[in-house]
Amino acid sequence: MEKSTTGKRAGEGHREKKQPEPESLGNTAEYTMADPGEFARNMVRVGQQTQQLLARFAEHQSARAGTEPLDPLNLTGTFMDLAQAMTRNPTAMVEASFQLWRDYMGLWENAARRMLGEKTDPVVTPNPGDKRFRDKDWQENQVFDFIKQSYLLTANWLQSTVADVEGLDPAARKRASFYTKQFADAMAPTNFVLTNPEVLRATMQSNGENLVKGLENLLEDMERGHGRIAIRQSADAFRVGENIATSPGKVIFRNELLELLQYDPSTDEVYERPLLIFPPWINKFYILDLRPENSFIKWLTGQGYTVFVASWVNPDRRLAQKSFEDYMRDGIFAALDAVEQATGVHDPNVVGYCIGGTLLTATLGYMAATDDKRIHSATFWAAQADFSDAGDLQIFVDDAQLDALQQQMEAAGGVLEGSKMATTFNMLRSNDLIWSFVVNNYLLGKEPMPFDLLYWNSDTTRMPEKTHLFYLREFYKNNALSKGKLKLGGKAIDLKKVKLPVYLQSAKEDHIAPCRSIYKSTALFGGPVRFIMAGSGHIAGVVNPPAAKKYQYWTNDALPPTVAEWQAGAKEYPGSWWPDWDAWLSKLSGKKIPARKPGDGKLKPLGNAPGSYVKIKAQ
Repeated sequence: MEKSTTGKRAGEGHREKKQPEPESLGNTAEYTMADPGEFARNMVRVGQQTQQLLARFAEHQSARAGTEPLDPLNLTGTFMDLAQAMTRNPTAMVEASFQLWRDYMGLWENAARRMLGEKTDPVVTPNPGDKRFRDKDWQENQVFDFIKQSYLLTANWLQSTVADVEGLDPAARKRASFYTKQFADAMAPTNFVLTNPEVLRATMQSNGENLVKGLENLLEDMERGHGRIAIRQSADAFRVGENIATSPGKVIFRNELLELLQYDPSTDEVYERPLLIFPPWINKFYILDLRPENSFIKWLTGQGYTVFVASWVNPDRRLAQKSFEDYMRDGIFAALDAVEQATGVHDPNVVGYCIGGTLLTATLGYMAATDDKRIHSATFWAAQADFSDAGDLQIFVDDAQLDALQQQMEAAGGVLEGSKMATTFNMLRSNDLIWSFVVNNYLLGKEPMPFDLLYWNSDTTRMPEKTHLFYLREFYKNNALSKGKLKLGGKAIDLKKVKLPVYLQSAKEDHIAPCRSIYKSTALFGGPVRFIMAGSGHIAGVVNPPAAKKYQYWTNDALPPTVAEWQAGAKEYPGSWWPDWDAWLSKLSGKKIPARKPGDGKLKPLGNAPGSYVKIKAQ
């Protein structure tokens, strides 16, 4: 029987589905060597430079042998505790290993489907703030995308597994988690030539010239750090007193610990009560006066305040035994006396920033105990008094690390070298402050960009042994101030006796003085307290001029038990918190009087601001 010819032709109603084209691995031309001969010559140079680098490193290390502890961060103790906790619960470790295996199987399947041309979502993506994988080939090139996702899976698994280990006390868990993250950050594919697409392209296209220049940069940084790698974070384009720290003023007092700067007025009238600022001695004061457009000092004089700022000395071994109490007497008390001689005002408003604020808090407790009323109000910028939840810096204050730190300081003549303090702070944000510069300076062979904030960050100071160990032990380790167990000058410090007005500034993303830690101070003082939270972190949260129109801040007149409750009832305002503080401070600053200039009072100028102490360099 003949088949009907009225139906559709075969395949007409059900055409075969077209298979997707396999996805390209990316533009391989970008990774083609430009000149093999030149590349070979540069690799010879790289080999020679590497030998020189290793020789110089060995030379510096042999000179230092026996003078420093072998394990200053107590890594051995930390990971022995971790290993013992893991062995006590083998089932959990097997389950964690199986989870990692399953994740890898999912990644392999995803990669295979993508190679066959399917559009697939990534198995894992970087955190929104992670800047390491911004190059296009981390997304567009299958090989590098697989490397990226493989790393992220492993790093996330490693950190979550350590965080979930049972049987560790909270302090040991925090240390283990912190150092595990440091290891994961160090092993990122972005930090190696062959697994970073940007670096690999630069190496091929420049015939390895980037690596030659990078090793030159590394050698220079090692020499500058006397055997340690002192990474340059900013081009050396700044001169203190020339293009940063340029607000006009005078040094009107000087002793062993500080120079007191009085700034010229910029208004015809000023408030009668002056403002005295104590920055941290861990860094130099000119974070408050980088450039005119972001200078806190310039803004304050523009609001009609007579501004005094302590510029702490960069201490050497002669000051190794200066104590925390010396910083109170020869620092705060000496400055208060000088301000009174310069202005005739007995009780200025006072500010303490970071550790300068911790010193001011303890000093207020001592003054309350001795009925000393030389301070009218106190403002604290990113300053802690209760250290029970003081952030990642608590990781460095176990007994083993403090003993090792004391050994290091004694080997250095009784001071902590500035480079060691800088390394500690840089570790808190290692991807931004260490590894990004390793890639830029050493792998890409570039010079860092000129950046005033990072120049200041690298302009380190030394710490005197007696003061620094007291600070770490009594505040970070023992939390003695908030517990009422701290004594200064034989007086027990009770902050409830401090009745003067207090303004507490915190920053939402502060990783050095967390806002939750600063909020605890609202329950410590005995007088009226105003607490605000600014956007950003430890520096940008404080130094945020209104003209920049950046970030935001929150206020809440109520002070509930926890910062979470405070935030729930807080109102958000755009921009800088400075006007809020100005509104509070101006009411405590007295009437307006004709502007006073440095030298108008009993103290005559000793030189121009920013003075000489700020220019003393530290290793």
